[in-house]
Amino acid sequence: MKATIEVKNLCKSYEHIKAVENINISVCRGEVFGLLGANGAGKSTTIECVLGTKKQDNGTISILEMNPQKQRKKLFEKVGVQFQEANYQDKIRVGELCEVTASLYKTSLDYGALLKQFGLSDKLKSLVSELSGGQKQRLFIVLALIPNPEVIFLDELTTGLDAKARRDVWKSLSELKAKGITILLTSHFMDEIEALCDKIMILKKGENVFCGTVQEAIAISPYDKFEDAYLWYTDEEVGNENI
Repeated sequence: MKATIEVKNLCKSYEHIKAVENINISVCRGEVFGLLGANGAGKSTTIECVLGTKKQDNGTISILEMNPQKQRKKLFEKVGVQFQEANYQDKIRVGELCEVTASLYKTSLDYGALLKQFGLSDKLKSLVSELSGGQKQRLFIVLALIPNPEVIFLDELTTGLDAKARRDVWKSLSELKAKGITILLTSHFMDEIEALCDKIMILKKGENVFCGTVQEAIAISPYDKFEDAYLWYTDEEVGNENI
């Protein structure tokens, strides 16, 4: 099976400081891949290079067998992106934001149907700023899905949500995976990673210290719980986890 996302020997430095070094990622269709690491470990740089918003120093990157820099316009008709720090106008309504997003693409899905699918059809005329945390996060998934993508990138999607809202989002992502959509996500919730991810990579100071399944990560470590194993890989103190 050909990889949907393929990263080979990715390197990126800032003024002689290595941000990421020799990163290799391969994600197949319908897989959920989790990129983990402490602040400053290189997650953001890796994702920015994969998306083509930053140019790598060395290495090759392809999404859907396209170069994210050279074939950017064509590629992003098939890629959905959500970032945690998404800022929208205070007075924009849910329907207006969906309409603006849909207008950016040649073809798009019916956002009304997507809002219904994610339990937001009654919020069409609501201000985005008035939505609850869980409703906003589900809206961000809707926005990422409007171009009918084959690949989506999600950044700490459930930060700030309560347990029920987080599990509702998990259910939504599991349904997307079942439809064959490839998902690359970051998260600082280890239970979320265990529930969703087929494969993970743990970064430490810009280097890959583990790549494989959660079960393999636990098996190689001296611990029987993934959160403890993660802290062992990253040398973080228990209680001070901050990915």
